[in-house]
Amino acid sequence: MASRALARSIINGRAAASRSSTLSLRGTNHFATRKRIDVGALASDLMAGKRMALSRAVTLVESSREDHVEAAAELLDTISSSRASTGKMFRLGLAGPPGAGKSTLIEALGTSLVKERDMKVAVLAIDPSSSFTGGSIMGDKTRMDELSKLANAFVRPSPSRGTLGGIARRTHDVVALCEAAGFDLLIVESVGLGQSETMIDDVVDMTVLVVPPAGGDSLQGVKRGIMEVADMVVVNKADGDLMRRARHAAVDVRHALQLMRRKRRFWKPRVKMCSALDLDSVKAVWEKIETFRKASEASGELHEARAAQRAAQLSSEFERELLRAVRRDDAFRENAAGMERRVKEGNVLPRRAAAQLVQGVLKPE
Repeated sequence: MASRALARSIINGRAAASRSSTLSLRGTNHFATRKRIDVGALASDLMAGKRMALSRAVTLVESSREDHVEAAAELLDTISSSRASTGKMFRLGLAGPPGAGKSTLIEALGTSLVKERDMKVAVLAIDPSSSFTGGSIMGDKTRMDELSKLANAFVRPSPSRGTLGGIARRTHDVVALCEAAGFDLLIVESVGLGQSETMIDDVVDMTVLVVPPAGGDSLQGVKRGIMEVADMVVVNKADGDLMRRARHAAVDVRHALQLMRRKRRFWKPRVKMCSALDLDSVKAVWEKIETFRKASEASGELHEARAAQRAAQLSSEFERELLRAVRRDDAFRENAAGMERRVKEGNVLPRRAAAQLVQGVLKPE
């Protein structure tokens, strides 16, 4: 495959996106009937704050269908050119091990902010996808029943689809969609796998680690990795018989944080005990979040962090687009199939085979 052909493939893919005005979009129901929709109308409804439009837009950007990928690019370009993303939406990430009570805490916090502060709150709950079927349970929304029913709230489960680090492949794009829809706060709930969930820090302004009442060795699984990027650690379920264990857990976390290098110049990570069943303690957690936001804006680090996130997204998008363009080339697919056979037969090591495939793309004979 010639390098010039590869470049044409990438350019043609982008050109097709700009020409697309309508698309066939499958709704959130997998068995829904396809219908024609206008991307421009979808963008207008989205920026008008219509929740149904936001839901359809998220479905669009998460789709891997070729026509959807092109239409999603057009939709995001439309939003960007209209200056719909003002940068006013705060992005909060919640990570932590399964059973820590993240969904219950989000339900209590989001409901309180919508009802008492008249805020518009969106929740993106990342669910793990099966490595065998590719499906996801999407159970987080059922645990946020009250919040889901509020007019100024939007709760959307999204499958991770094999993406590591606790977030989904298109989380960056969903952030842009929620901001264009006029939300004040976006809460991103990570998969819930523990210390490896550090990628959530690449899409949010503040990372909160939620841990259950525990002590000593039970915290070893989250001490490194996610705790190194946590701006606040919330020891949840601090009520009743668990209060004593929660206090011990808070002490353990404080000791662990002392061993971590400070992530930000303006902020020292806080540790808070909380019970999602106690509204006062939930409000106390929000007060710390507000304190962080104000300090981040005043220091200028909020702007710097978002700029760094956009640069990181550029790198990942370039790699994804380049891979898509390469895989569309017939000559490359034929070469790759032959190399795969050689690898399976044990005639060449995977590392050497991959290097030869790359060499064939960059310097074809």
